[in-house]
Amino acid sequence: MITKKEILDILESYDRDSIAIATVCSHSSLQIFDGARKEGFRTIGICVGAPPKFYDAFPKARPDEFFVVKDYGEILSRADELAEKNAIIIPHGSFVEYLGAHNFMKLRLPSFGNRHVLEWESDREMSRNWLESAGIKMPRQIKNPEDIDSPMMIKYYGAKGGMGFFVVKNYSDFRKRINPAEKYTIQEFVLGTRYYMHYFYSPIKKDGYALSRGTLELLGIDRRVESNADEIFRIGSPTELAEAEIYPTFVVTGNQPLMIRESLLPKIFDMGEKVVEKSIDLFGGMIGPFCLETVVTDTLELKVFEISARIVAGTNLYISGSPYSDLVEENLSTGRRIAKEIRMAKQMDLLPEVIS
Repeated sequence: MITKKEILDILESYDRDSIAIATVCSHSSLQIFDGARKEGFRTIGICVGAPPKFYDAFPKARPDEFFVVKDYGEILSRADELAEKNAIIIPHGSFVEYLGAHNFMKLRLPSFGNRHVLEWESDREMSRNWLESAGIKMPRQIKNPEDIDSPMMIKYYGAKGGMGFFVVKNYSDFRKRINPAEKYTIQEFVLGTRYYMHYFYSPIKKDGYALSRGTLELLGIDRRVESNADEIFRIGSPTELAEAEIYPTFVVTGNQPLMIRESLLPKIFDMGEKVVEKSIDLFGGMIGPFCLETVVTDTLELKVFEISARIVAGTNLYISGSPYSDLVEENLSTGRRIAKEIRMAKQMDLLPEVIS
Protein backbone atom coordinates (compact mmCIF):
# COMPACT_ATOMS: atom_id res chain seq x y z
CA MET A 1 0.00 0.00 0.00
CA ILE A 2 1.29 3.46 -0.86
CA THR A 3 1.82 5.80 2.08
CA LYS A 4 0.42 9.29 2.55
CA LYS A 5 3.98 10.67 2.48
CA GLU A 6 4.61 9.07 -0.93
CA ILE A 7 1.39 10.58 -2.27
CA LEU A 8 2.29 14.02 -0.93
CA ASP A 9 5.74 13.76 -2.49
CA ILE A 10 4.06 13.13 -5.86
CA LEU A 11 1.66 16.02 -5.24
CA GLU A 12 4.59 18.28 -4.36
CA SER A 13 5.99 17.73 -7.87
CA TYR A 14 2.77 18.98 -9.49
CA ASP A 15 2.31 22.31 -11.21
CA ARG A 16 -0.48 23.61 -8.98
CA ASP A 17 -1.72 25.90 -11.74
CA SER A 18 -2.21 22.96 -14.13
CA ILE A 19 -4.02 20.39 -11.95
CA ALA A 20 -6.25 18.03 -13.93
CA ILE A 21 -9.27 16.13 -12.60
CA ALA A 22 -9.22 12.49 -13.77
CA THR A 23 -11.59 9.57 -13.41
CA VAL A 24 -12.74 6.46 -15.24
CA CYS A 25 -15.34 7.06 -17.97
CA SER A 26 -18.28 5.43 -16.20
CA HIS A 27 -20.73 5.79 -13.30
CA SER A 28 -20.78 9.55 -12.48
CA SER A 29 -18.03 10.77 -14.79
CA LEU A 30 -20.26 13.13 -16.80
CA GLN A 31 -21.00 15.32 -13.78
CA ILE A 32 -17.43 15.00 -12.47
CA PHE A 33 -16.01 16.33 -15.75
CA ASP A 34 -18.71 18.98 -16.07
CA GLY A 35 -18.21 20.15 -12.49
CA ALA A 36 -14.42 20.22 -12.85
CA ARG A 37 -14.64 22.34 -16.00
CA LYS A 38 -17.01 24.79 -14.28
CA GLU A 39 -14.39 25.21 -11.55
CA GLY A 40 -11.60 25.84 -14.05
CA PHE A 41 -9.84 22.44 -14.11
CA ARG A 42 -8.63 20.41 -17.08
CA THR A 43 -10.19 16.94 -17.25
CA ILE A 44 -8.87 13.48 -18.16
CA GLY A 45 -11.15 10.57 -18.97
CA ILE A 46 -9.59 7.17 -18.32
CA CYS A 47 -11.15 4.60 -20.65
CA VAL A 48 -10.66 0.91 -21.38
CA GLY A 49 -10.39 0.61 -25.15
CA ALA A 50 -11.51 3.31 -27.55
CA PRO A 51 -12.92 6.55 -26.09
CA PRO A 52 -16.72 6.15 -25.67
CA LYS A 53 -18.47 7.89 -28.54
CA PHE A 54 -21.42 9.04 -26.43
CA TYR A 55 -19.25 11.76 -24.82
CA ASP A 56 -19.40 13.56 -28.18
CA ALA A 57 -23.12 14.06 -27.52
CA PHE A 58 -22.40 15.94 -24.28
CA PRO A 59 -19.75 18.57 -25.10
CA LYS A 60 -19.89 20.24 -21.68
CA ALA A 61 -19.05 16.93 -20.01
CA ARG A 62 -16.58 15.57 -22.56
CA PRO A 63 -13.12 15.28 -20.98
CA ASP A 64 -10.38 17.48 -22.42
CA GLU A 65 -8.38 14.34 -23.17
CA PHE A 66 -8.80 10.58 -22.99
CA PHE A 67 -6.23 8.31 -21.37
CA VAL A 68 -6.66 4.93 -23.05
CA VAL A 69 -5.72 1.67 -21.28
CA LYS A 70 -6.20 -1.94 -22.38
CA ASP A 71 -7.59 -2.98 -18.96
CA TYR A 72 -8.05 -1.53 -15.48
CA GLY A 73 -4.83 -3.07 -14.20
CA GLU A 74 -2.87 -0.94 -16.66
CA ILE A 75 -3.88 2.17 -14.71
CA LEU A 76 -1.55 0.99 -11.94
CA SER A 77 1.44 0.47 -14.23
CA ARG A 78 0.95 3.78 -16.07
CA ALA A 79 0.30 5.99 -13.05
CA ASP A 80 3.49 7.96 -13.72
CA GLU A 81 2.07 9.15 -17.04
CA LEU A 82 -0.99 10.53 -15.29
CA ALA A 83 1.21 12.13 -12.62
CA GLU A 84 3.07 13.94 -15.40
CA LYS A 85 -0.30 15.41 -16.36
CA ASN A 86 -0.81 16.66 -12.76
CA ALA A 87 -3.81 14.37 -12.36
CA ILE A 88 -5.86 14.11 -9.18
CA ILE A 89 -8.00 10.97 -9.24
CA ILE A 90 -11.69 11.02 -8.28
CA PRO A 91 -12.85 7.56 -7.11
CA HIS A 92 -16.38 6.41 -7.92
CA GLY A 93 -18.23 3.12 -7.62
CA SER A 94 -17.26 1.60 -10.98
CA PHE A 95 -13.65 2.78 -10.68
CA VAL A 96 -13.17 1.16 -7.27
CA GLU A 97 -15.11 -2.02 -8.10
CA TYR A 98 -13.35 -2.75 -11.40
CA LEU A 99 -9.86 -1.81 -10.24
CA GLY A 100 -10.44 -3.39 -6.82
CA ALA A 101 -10.28 -1.63 -3.45
CA HIS A 102 -6.99 -3.41 -2.67
CA ASN A 103 -5.41 -2.19 -5.93
CA PHE A 104 -6.79 1.32 -5.44
CA MET A 105 -4.87 1.44 -2.16
CA LYS A 106 -1.69 0.87 -4.20
CA LEU A 107 -2.42 3.47 -6.89
CA ARG A 108 0.54 5.86 -7.02
CA LEU A 109 -1.51 8.98 -7.73
CA PRO A 110 -3.04 11.69 -5.55
CA SER A 111 -6.68 10.75 -4.96
CA PHE A 112 -9.45 12.98 -3.64
CA GLY A 113 -10.58 11.90 -0.18
CA ASN A 114 -9.16 9.43 2.30
CA ARG A 115 -8.55 6.18 0.42
CA HIS A 116 -8.49 4.23 3.71
CA VAL A 117 -12.29 4.57 3.75
CA LEU A 118 -12.45 2.10 0.84
CA GLU A 119 -11.22 -0.69 3.11
CA TRP A 120 -14.07 0.00 5.52
CA GLU A 121 -16.68 0.40 2.80
CA SER A 122 -15.79 -2.71 0.77
CA ASP A 123 -15.91 -5.07 3.77
CA ARG A 124 -19.50 -5.40 4.97
CA GLU A 125 -18.48 -6.47 8.48
CA MET A 126 -16.15 -3.48 8.86
CA SER A 127 -18.73 -1.03 7.53
CA ARG A 128 -21.37 -2.44 9.88
CA ASN A 129 -19.02 -2.11 12.86
CA TRP A 130 -18.31 1.48 11.82
CA LEU A 131 -22.00 2.41 11.59
CA GLU A 132 -23.14 0.58 14.71
CA SER A 133 -20.29 2.01 16.79
CA ALA A 134 -21.43 5.45 15.59
CA GLY A 135 -24.87 4.77 17.10
CA ILE A 136 -26.63 4.22 13.76
CA LYS A 137 -29.72 2.00 13.70
CA MET A 138 -29.33 -0.86 11.22
CA PRO A 139 -31.40 -3.87 10.13
CA ARG A 140 -30.85 -7.01 12.18
CA GLN A 141 -28.12 -9.29 10.85
CA ILE A 142 -27.74 -13.02 11.39
CA LYS A 143 -24.68 -15.20 10.94
CA ASN A 144 -26.20 -18.68 10.55
CA PRO A 145 -28.49 -19.10 7.52
CA GLU A 146 -30.30 -21.90 9.36
CA ASP A 147 -31.69 -19.19 11.68
CA ILE A 148 -33.60 -17.46 8.86
CA ASP A 149 -37.20 -17.19 10.09
CA SER A 150 -38.43 -14.04 8.30
CA PRO A 151 -37.71 -12.19 5.03
CA MET A 152 -33.97 -11.59 4.76
CA MET A 153 -31.85 -9.79 2.14
CA ILE A 154 -28.73 -11.66 1.00
CA LYS A 155 -25.98 -9.31 -0.15
CA TYR A 156 -22.67 -10.17 -1.75
CA TYR A 157 -19.63 -8.03 -0.96
CA GLY A 158 -18.51 -5.11 -3.13
CA ALA A 159 -20.20 -2.36 -5.14
CA LYS A 160 -22.12 -4.39 -7.70
CA GLY A 161 -25.13 -2.14 -8.24
CA GLY A 162 -27.45 -4.66 -6.59
CA MET A 163 -26.23 -7.50 -8.82
CA GLY A 164 -26.92 -10.86 -7.19
CA PHE A 165 -28.84 -9.52 -4.18
CA PHE A 166 -31.94 -11.55 -3.32
CA VAL A 167 -34.59 -12.04 -0.63
CA VAL A 168 -35.25 -15.35 1.11
CA LYS A 169 -37.90 -16.39 3.65
CA ASN A 170 -36.32 -19.56 5.02
CA TYR A 171 -33.22 -21.77 4.94
CA SER A 172 -34.57 -23.80 2.03
CA ASP A 173 -34.83 -20.64 -0.11
CA PHE A 174 -31.31 -19.71 0.91
CA ARG A 175 -29.77 -23.04 -0.06
CA LYS A 176 -31.55 -22.98 -3.41
CA ARG A 177 -30.23 -19.58 -4.43
CA ILE A 178 -26.91 -18.93 -2.70
CA ASN A 179 -23.58 -18.96 -4.53
CA PRO A 180 -21.25 -20.54 -1.95
CA ALA A 181 -18.20 -19.14 -3.75
CA GLU A 182 -19.24 -15.57 -2.95
CA LYS A 183 -18.81 -13.83 0.42
CA TYR A 184 -22.18 -12.61 1.68
CA THR A 185 -24.14 -11.12 4.56
CA ILE A 186 -27.69 -11.90 5.74
CA GLN A 187 -29.67 -8.83 6.71
CA GLU A 188 -33.27 -8.27 7.83
CA PHE A 189 -35.54 -7.03 5.04
CA VAL A 190 -37.05 -3.84 6.51
CA LEU A 191 -40.43 -2.70 5.20
CA GLY A 192 -40.54 0.98 4.36
CA THR A 193 -39.52 3.57 1.78
CA ARG A 194 -35.93 3.69 0.55
CA TYR A 195 -34.12 7.03 0.73
CA TYR A 196 -30.50 7.43 -0.38
CA MET A 197 -29.01 10.54 1.27
CA HIS A 198 -26.18 12.32 -0.59
CA TYR A 199 -23.86 14.01 1.90
CA PHE A 200 -20.61 15.95 1.53
CA TYR A 201 -18.10 16.36 4.35
CA SER A 202 -15.48 19.10 4.12
CA PRO A 203 -12.68 19.12 6.70
CA ILE A 204 -11.60 22.63 5.63
CA LYS A 205 -14.83 24.61 5.19
CA LYS A 206 -15.71 26.88 8.11
CA ASP A 207 -19.30 28.00 7.52
CA GLY A 208 -22.32 25.70 7.55
CA TYR A 209 -23.47 22.72 9.63
CA ALA A 210 -20.44 22.49 11.90
CA LEU A 211 -18.79 19.27 13.06
CA SER A 212 -15.84 18.93 15.42
CA ARG A 213 -13.82 19.88 12.37
CA GLY A 214 -15.24 21.19 9.12
CA THR A 215 -18.83 21.07 7.89
CA LEU A 216 -21.47 18.66 6.61
CA GLU A 217 -23.80 19.27 3.65
CA LEU A 218 -26.84 17.47 2.25
CA LEU A 219 -26.72 17.71 -1.55
CA GLY A 220 -29.65 15.51 -2.58
CA ILE A 221 -31.75 12.40 -2.06
CA ASP A 222 -32.67 9.67 -4.54
CA ARG A 223 -34.26 6.27 -4.80
CA ARG A 224 -32.88 3.47 -6.97
CA VAL A 225 -34.92 1.94 -9.78
CA GLU A 226 -34.30 -1.79 -9.53
CA SER A 227 -34.98 -4.46 -12.12
CA ASN A 228 -37.05 -6.44 -11.86
CA ALA A 229 -38.11 -5.82 -8.26
CA ASP A 230 -40.03 -2.64 -9.10
CA GLU A 231 -42.22 -4.28 -11.74
CA ILE A 232 -42.33 -8.01 -11.06
CA PHE A 233 -45.64 -8.15 -9.19
CA ARG A 234 -47.49 -6.89 -12.25
CA ILE A 235 -47.45 -10.49 -13.52
CA GLY A 236 -48.65 -12.33 -10.44
CA SER A 237 -48.83 -12.61 -6.66
CA PRO A 238 -45.74 -13.52 -4.58
CA THR A 239 -47.07 -17.08 -4.22
CA GLU A 240 -47.67 -17.47 -7.95
CA LEU A 241 -44.23 -16.09 -8.76
CA ALA A 242 -42.52 -18.42 -6.28
CA GLU A 243 -44.36 -21.42 -7.71
CA ALA A 244 -43.06 -20.43 -11.15
CA GLU A 245 -39.57 -19.90 -9.66
CA ILE A 246 -39.60 -16.25 -10.68
CA TYR A 247 -37.88 -14.06 -8.10
CA PRO A 248 -37.28 -10.32 -7.66
CA THR A 249 -33.83 -9.07 -8.61
CA PHE A 250 -32.29 -5.82 -7.44
CA VAL A 251 -29.94 -4.70 -10.21
CA VAL A 252 -29.95 -0.89 -10.29
CA THR A 253 -31.00 0.43 -13.71
CA GLY A 254 -31.60 4.09 -12.84
CA ASN A 255 -32.54 6.60 -10.17
CA GLN A 256 -35.51 8.75 -9.14
CA PRO A 257 -35.36 12.08 -7.28
CA LEU A 258 -36.93 12.32 -3.83
CA MET A 259 -37.70 14.90 -1.17
CA ILE A 260 -38.16 13.84 2.44
CA ARG A 261 -40.38 15.33 5.14
CA GLU A 262 -38.66 18.44 6.47
CA SER A 263 -39.27 17.27 10.02
CA LEU A 264 -36.85 14.37 9.39
CA LEU A 265 -33.94 16.61 8.35
CA PRO A 266 -32.57 16.92 11.92
CA LYS A 267 -32.36 13.10 12.10
CA ILE A 268 -30.67 12.97 8.71
CA PHE A 269 -27.99 15.47 9.70
CA ASP A 270 -27.53 13.76 13.05
CA MET A 271 -26.88 10.43 11.29
CA GLY A 272 -24.39 11.99 8.90
CA GLU A 273 -22.61 13.78 11.73
CA LYS A 274 -22.25 10.60 13.78
CA VAL A 275 -20.89 8.64 10.82
CA VAL A 276 -18.28 11.31 9.98
CA GLU A 277 -17.18 11.81 13.58
CA LYS A 278 -16.73 8.06 14.03
CA SER A 279 -14.75 7.88 10.78
CA ILE A 280 -12.33 10.45 12.20
CA ASP A 281 -11.79 8.22 15.23
CA LEU A 282 -11.41 5.01 13.22
CA PHE A 283 -9.27 5.97 10.23
CA GLY A 284 -8.64 9.69 10.17
CA GLY A 285 -11.88 10.81 8.61
CA MET A 286 -14.06 10.27 5.55
CA ILE A 287 -13.60 13.22 3.17
CA GLY A 288 -15.95 14.40 0.43
CA PRO A 289 -19.13 12.73 -0.80
CA PHE A 290 -20.82 9.74 0.81
CA CYS A 291 -24.28 8.20 0.84
CA LEU A 292 -26.29 6.63 3.65
CA GLU A 293 -28.74 4.13 2.16
CA THR A 294 -31.78 4.05 4.40
CA VAL A 295 -35.29 2.74 4.88
CA VAL A 296 -37.87 5.00 6.52
CA THR A 297 -40.54 2.95 8.27
CA ASP A 298 -44.19 3.87 8.83
CA THR A 299 -43.23 4.98 12.36
CA LEU A 300 -40.71 7.43 10.80
CA GLU A 301 -37.74 5.45 12.05
CA LEU A 302 -34.66 5.59 9.83
CA LYS A 303 -32.57 2.46 9.45
CA VAL A 304 -29.31 2.51 7.50
CA PHE A 305 -28.69 -0.69 5.56
CA GLU A 306 -25.51 0.40 3.74
CA ILE A 307 -22.97 3.18 3.29
CA SER A 308 -21.27 4.22 0.05
CA ALA A 309 -18.19 6.22 0.98
CA ARG A 310 -17.69 8.10 -2.32
CA ILE A 311 -19.84 9.73 -5.00
CA VAL A 312 -22.89 7.62 -5.89
CA ALA A 313 -24.67 7.38 -9.24
CA GLY A 314 -27.90 8.77 -7.74
CA THR A 315 -26.24 12.19 -7.71
CA ASN A 316 -26.42 12.14 -11.53
CA LEU A 317 -30.00 13.39 -11.15
CA TYR A 318 -28.72 16.72 -9.93
CA ILE A 319 -26.10 17.96 -12.39
CA SER A 320 -27.85 21.37 -12.24
CA GLY A 321 -28.44 21.11 -8.51
CA SER A 322 -31.11 19.59 -6.27
CA PRO A 323 -33.76 21.24 -4.07
CA TYR A 324 -31.25 20.79 -1.21
CA SER A 325 -27.98 21.80 -2.91
CA ASP A 326 -29.69 24.88 -4.38
CA LEU A 327 -30.04 26.10 -0.80
CA VAL A 328 -26.26 25.81 -0.42
CA GLU A 329 -25.35 27.20 -3.85
CA GLU A 330 -27.26 27.24 -7.12
CA ASN A 331 -26.31 24.75 -9.84
CA LEU A 332 -24.21 22.70 -7.42
CA SER A 333 -23.78 19.04 -8.40
CA THR A 334 -21.79 16.64 -6.27
CA GLY A 335 -19.23 16.49 -9.09
CA ARG A 336 -18.85 20.27 -8.99
CA ARG A 337 -18.74 20.22 -5.17
CA ILE A 338 -15.71 17.88 -5.36
CA ALA A 339 -13.95 20.27 -7.74
CA LYS A 340 -14.81 23.26 -5.52
CA GLU A 341 -13.26 21.48 -2.53
CA ILE A 342 -10.05 20.82 -4.47
CA ARG A 343 -9.93 24.42 -5.72
CA MET A 344 -10.59 25.79 -2.22
CA ALA A 345 -7.90 23.53 -0.72
CA LYS A 346 -5.43 24.67 -3.40
CA GLN A 347 -6.15 28.32 -2.69
CA MET A 348 -5.79 27.78 1.08
CA ASP A 349 -2.63 25.69 0.61
CA LEU A 350 -4.46 22.76 2.23
CA LEU A 351 -4.44 20.15 -0.54
CA PRO A 352 -2.84 17.54 1.78
CA GLU A 353 -5.99 17.81 3.93
CA VAL A 354 -8.25 16.47 1.16
CA ILE A 355 -5.86 14.24 -0.81
CA SER A 356 -4.48 10.78 -0.05
